[in-house]
Amino acid sequence: MRAQVYELWRQGESMRSIARVLQIEHHGVAHHLRKTGGMAPAIRHRSARVLSVAEREEISRGVIAGDSLRVIAARLGRSPSTVSREVARNGGRERYRAVAADSRAWETARRPKSCKLARHGWLRRQVARRLRQGWTPEQIAGWLARKHPDDDTRRVSHETIYVSLFVQARGVLREELAKELKSQRKIRHPRGGRPRTGQGQIPEAIPISERPSEAADRAVPGHWEGDLIDGSNNTAVATLVERRSRFVLLVKVPSKRSSDVVPAVARKIKALPSALKATMTWDRGKEMTRHDQFKIATGVQVYFADPYSPWQRPTNENSNKLIREYLPKGTDLSGYSQRQLDAIARKLNSRPRKVLNYATPAESLTQVLH
Repeated sequence: MRAQVYELWRQGESMRSIARVLQIEHHGVAHHLRKTGGMAPAIRHRSARVLSVAEREEISRGVIAGDSLRVIAARLGRSPSTVSREVARNGGRERYRAVAADSRAWETARRPKSCKLARHGWLRRQVARRLRQGWTPEQIAGWLARKHPDDDTRRVSHETIYVSLFVQARGVLREELAKELKSQRKIRHPRGGRPRTGQGQIPEAIPISERPSEAADRAVPGHWEGDLIDGSNNTAVATLVERRSRFVLLVKVPSKRSSDVVPAVARKIKALPSALKATMTWDRGKEMTRHDQFKIATGVQVYFADPYSPWQRPTNENSNKLIREYLPKGTDLSGYSQRQLDAIARKLNSRPRKVLNYATPAESLTQVLH
């Protein structure tokens, strides 16, 4: 049943749906998953050297029949001292019971090993510090491996970090550090998400299928993906990401109207070096209705993703998740100045990315330009 709980959880089922399938109480599923951080524990295996349940049952029958321990050991092909110790540690001949003895042996056989972060203080402090800076466990693990390729005591896998946050009794990395994760969850959830829907009709929109192949394969720099992220009170911020380097730009916009968004984004693009002004790929939002004016102002052609196809702008979609760490949903985005948005972009561009072999977007862009 425990295996079914973890398998259904891995498939994306909710705790309540798992409880319905297994016909058990919801709080029982929740308690079990939270105890293990949502991660299935490693399957335990009985060593071939220890007594099995069948052997303990044979000992119990022999003791009840009055056989000597030496005779019982001979039937099992075990040393007499092995049988003698087994009986002695479980109440002697008068109280020995096979099931109770096996349960006790299974429990005492645990040898909990402290995780790597518990054993290495420098490593633990580095991980905690960068979690507070907004790095993901995967970014931390990749950065450490890059900085210390020959020192195993200064490297740690991202799975070890997650286990320390979710499972290790909150003792290695304090519980509040779990709040620094992007998801701010206290339990491991399976991957998944809902695609966003498209918006409106764009006149004379050039589809993404006509975008140059060099933009699709990220062969050269200067190809951007753009979008708006929404805030409360009908506010928004424009997000731009360069496809090859993953370099992020944030643009303050007065409103979501195309008459406000297009000039603001155009000013940002015009300030870039000419090598970084090739194409722009946008979703179906009405804020880019005046894309013809954008092309006139910047010389950059705008292409539009297909409706209901967020995967066609993967760089921007992924970057928006990172940006949400600094601009959470439900925030009035009109309160952020362009200077503050630039500071957030600098933080994002200074964080290592797995897709860049744990270089930062700023380093990657500099390398591309030079």
